[in-house]
Amino acid sequence: MNPLCSRCNHIVYPTEKVNCLDKYWHKGCFTCEVCKMTLNMKNYKGFEKRPYCNAHYPKQSFTQVPDTPENLRLKEQTKNQSQVRYKEQFEKSKGKGFSSVADTPEQQRLKKIQEQFSMVKYHEEHEKRKAGGDAPHHQPSNPRAGAGQPPASCQNYNYEPTPEPVRQAAAAPPPSAGKRYRAVYDYCAADDDEVSFMDGDVIVDVQQIDEGWMYGRVERTGQMGMLPANYVEAI
Repeated sequence: MNPLCSRCNHIVYPTEKVNCLDKYWHKGCFTCEVCKMTLNMKNYKGFEKRPYCNAHYPKQSFTQVPDTPENLRLKEQTKNQSQVRYKEQFEKSKGKGFSSVADTPEQQRLKKIQEQFSMVKYHEEHEKRKAGGDAPHHQPSNPRAGAGQPPASCQNYNYEPTPEPVRQAAAAPPPSAGKRYRAVYDYCAADDDEVSFMDGDVIVDVQQIDEGWMYGRVERTGQMGMLPANYVEAI
């Protein structure tokens, strides 16, 4: 059975049938609702299942709602809630962007060395300011400087030198009328088998051990032990 035309309500035969917008039309009845221009399947535009040309196609308009006091209040409330939520999320995520690094033994060792160097530099600057800018009194190098930091004074610089091989203490010689030496610098003993003395002390019963070390007794204190040879001079 042939359908009816949606425009003229007459029977539409297959040779002149146009099927569009869920309806059947005669080719001559498929026209714009406003200007009656004949349309085809390429230039029509449908709105509410009715054909229109491009010029008379209805434009959709949205209803503009005025800014009432209630709408303004809701808008401000929504904005405040957004800011509060942003601050909460920011506080929760604060610090999570950085991964904590475990203190490995190597890192702890480097950190300790840096702290020791800082302490040494601080004491050096302090001594320079304390001396009033005068040039410090030069002392000769300690023969044991190659094994670690030379003990130039008795101040503790919080420095831990590399442990050196244990050296056997030289046997104390019997009292004899050995050579006499006078100390020209202060010296603080670094080991138990060494002896401390001050500038001007007389060292008696001195015996030469090697090119850099001697064995003797400090006449002022009576202590005996090893001492660096370049810290004294013969009398």
